[in-house]
Amino acid sequence: MKRRVVVTGLGVVSPLGNTAAETWEGLLAGRSGAAPIRRFDPSNLDVRFGCEVKQFDPLKFIDKKEARRYDQFLQYAIAATVEATCDAGFDGTLSVPERTGVIIGSGIGGIGTFEEQCKIFLQQGPQRVSVFFVPMFIPDIASGIVSIRLGAKGPNYCTVSACASSAHAIGESYRIIQRGEADVMVTGGAESAITPLAIAGFSNMKALSMRNDAPEKASRPFDQERDGFVMGDGSGVVILESLEHALDRGARIHAEIVGYGMSADAYHITQPAPGGEGAKRAMLACLADGDISPTDIGYINAHGTSTPVGDVAEVKAAKEVFGEHAKKLIMGSTKSMTGHLLGAAGGLEFAISVLVLKHGEIPPTINQDDPDPECDLDCAPNRKARRQVDVALSNSFGFGGHNASLAVRRYEG
Repeated sequence: MKRRVVVTGLGVVSPLGNTAAETWEGLLAGRSGAAPIRRFDPSNLDVRFGCEVKQFDPLKFIDKKEARRYDQFLQYAIAATVEATCDAGFDGTLSVPERTGVIIGSGIGGIGTFEEQCKIFLQQGPQRVSVFFVPMFIPDIASGIVSIRLGAKGPNYCTVSACASSAHAIGESYRIIQRGEADVMVTGGAESAITPLAIAGFSNMKALSMRNDAPEKASRPFDQERDGFVMGDGSGVVILESLEHALDRGARIHAEIVGYGMSADAYHITQPAPGGEGAKRAMLACLADGDISPTDIGYINAHGTSTPVGDVAEVKAAKEVFGEHAKKLIMGSTKSMTGHLLGAAGGLEFAISVLVLKHGEIPPTINQDDPDPECDLDCAPNRKARRQVDVALSNSFGFGGHNASLAVRRYEG
């Protein structure tokens, strides 16, 4: 028998706020997190804006020595984990450490550290490279450090599948608990990739929006005038538990995770398969995994990156999966406000999907001023929607053809 798995904690660091509550407030207000880049001088770049995390103070969570040794993506992961564990009612101690695991995904890891240390190597020589260079930039270090801080001795690794990284992390954590290999999993994703090298790379491949004159209007999923995605930073971490474990300790349950599906496009390094064929199979696998009827889904947090090809492919896939019901659900993209957090997107957007179930409100897709005729599903354009949703789907699709879908159900006891 597969064990039931529930969500008991949420933690978020995003371009809209440094907590889940601040982020939720910003989403419902339809606020864009995009602005000119402040972390470094972007004047020599073609793209000079992004969705940076703002007013983040790592010293609320770690000491000065750790802050110097931890890349920013790890700092975000720690902050989101602290919030998630507090929200779940853990006071820093684990009843059975060997039954608690950590899987935190990241698409790129500590690229800021990588760039900085490369400069030091080239300008000052190999002897000046930091002894902390390798553990600062490897993507798995977030899972490692979080497990050390919590004393979690169960399953521990990192998922790296581009923009599907943290969706895979949550899905694999769900499976681990289902199989009885752990009772609690700390899972999600973290990213801090708004750096000169990363911006240049994505910009040169024509993946990013070029709206330097109007950053807040740049991320416009499903709009006819979209011209690429907007880079975002942050972290989304959730606490998953077996239902039995959560009930035994009297935990507050936010929602129940009920489905996980994945697939590969096996088509192209960056473009989705024609008609969203891979995305369709991931969604179908997710519904089948949870024995969910397509008509049960009330909301889809779309991958919806604001790219010309990707948005159309996802809409086509949803129409094939949901048929006539596709016209009755809301398929919105919160990336219109948060930007694209790359490997952390799935963790953030799964947490948002849980909040939709809890509050009965759906954030808008902002900047859809001129709807693309091929993207004709309801995305709650420029207005939040009030609707009780019983089951929500969260989609994440990554470069390389990696697809993951997660389904979460409202929990009523």
